Amino acid sequence: MVSGLLAFMSVTGLAGMYNLKGLTPDLLPSAEIFAGTATPFRLRLHNSKQRLPSFLIRVECANGQGVTLPVTAPASTVETTITMTFPRRGHAGIGTVRVSSPFPVHFFTRYWTFSIDDRFIVFPRLIQGVSSGDGLAEQQAGTVVRRERGQDGELERIAGYSGREPLRAIHWKLSARGNDLLVKEFGRQSVPPLVIELEKLAGSTLEERISRAAWLVRRTVHERPVGLCLGGTTIPPATGRVHGALLLKELALYGLD
Repeated sequence: MVSGLLAFMSVTGLAGMYNLKGLTPDLLPSAEIFAGTATPFRLRLHNSKQRLPSFLIRVECANGQGVTLPVTAPASTVETTITMTFPRRGHAGIGTVRVSSPFPVHFFTRYWTFSIDDRFIVFPRLIQGVSSGDGLAEQQAGTVVRRERGQDGELERIAGYSGREPLRAIHWKLSARGNDLLVKEFGRQSVPPLVIELEKLAGSTLEERISRAAWLVRRTVHERPVGLCLGGTTIPPATGRVHGALLLKELALYGLD
């Protein structure tokens, strides 16, 4: 009986180790990772074995939750997501990834540990702040007549020519019907830029002000030009996802060097 049990343990041990053989995990970070926020990472588990699948594979990270994959077919890659949370801003990495399985009889859990050296930047924790547009006037949007005029918005009205308007604004067809020149008045499509000065933001600590600045960047950079003043460095206002990522990166690394 003892010999049979030892043989059983040997056979199941070999089966369990072979079940983990040929497995390689890979983790791809999200485009935006904020401190203190659970972020999904894309997990790819590749099985290089050509004939046999792997069963009941558990993948766990030091900074995240684990995920269990019931079956990984031979010579294939399984994709899923795993959630990770980083407590602080700045440079970070995944570190070690543990791939384990209780297969085949759930008596022992065997595992292999992989080291992933990829580095990325964790943006600051987001704390809601107040921008220059968060007031009563913005809450009443649509009920207040805009007095600013421009040439890049929609046509708002036809008015009399005062001599200050460019000739291209004259509505010649309507002007020909009467004795006075009429001009087309357009709304202003552009908005004034927002320049965030870190030292002037509300907050009792530097980390709190950085978090409020990060919230302002993420909230407004797709709607209006946003600039940033950090100490003696000034980043000119601009819009778009790439510029927003640049501002968040500067905030994430500020004061850590």
